[in-house]
Amino acid sequence: MNYPGPLHKGVLLRRCQRFLADVQAADGSALTIHCPNTGSMLGCREPGSRVWYTASGNPKRKYPHTWQIVEVEGRHLVGINTGMANPLVAEAIAAGLVEPLAGHVAIKRETMYRSGNGRADFLVSLPAGECFVEVKNVSLAEPDGTGLFPDAVTERGQRHLRELIALRSQGTRAMVIFCIAHDGVHSLRPADRIDQDFGILLRQAAAAGVELLAYGASYDVRAGTVLLDRALPVLL
Repeated sequence: MNYPGPLHKGVLLRRCQRFLADVQAADGSALTIHCPNTGSMLGCREPGSRVWYTASGNPKRKYPHTWQIVEVEGRHLVGINTGMANPLVAEAIAAGLVEPLAGHVAIKRETMYRSGNGRADFLVSLPAGECFVEVKNVSLAEPDGTGLFPDAVTERGQRHLRELIALRSQGTRAMVIFCIAHDGVHSLRPADRIDQDFGILLRQAAAAGVELLAYGASYDVRAGTVLLDRALPVLL
């Protein structure tokens, strides 16, 4: 997948508000840019980190630049734009990378749960039936390369798991796909120390037959591309 324009390099000065960050551009100037991430960004907001951002070219935008990637630990790249997760997963499904969904005949986005309480990210139609899919973006990792989700308490994520468990009780296929935006991650675990309830529900979901998958991202900052290119284990 291509980013929306070339990636420009800078240095993070601070994440000054939930949706804004100050960076120093390559020419030394200071910019306030859009931060497309509503999470805590734990481990991804250290001042002095190298960052990459795009320019919208839209003169009507108050903040025309968008933060896309941060370098952590001086060596790993992490995509912080959570809006990229669903398109990346859709691209991976379409390309056949998500083997459990290979042979799908249609993908619908933002499909209402059968309970009427919210929408699933995808409804994938297969010859054998339908599968509801929720996507979760992962940017937090331990120093040993273990990815963790979530990076803050997520009542929304807990609600999604309850919906998927309910679907399985009705005989409907259900799945969570973790989009691992950290290129140094080799496996994923629930972040029990951050959100114990999510971890409990994730294990209940697995026991109920909800499929848990994880796929890691790779970046080419020169070409301005990112793709999900490897399956990773989910460890409970």
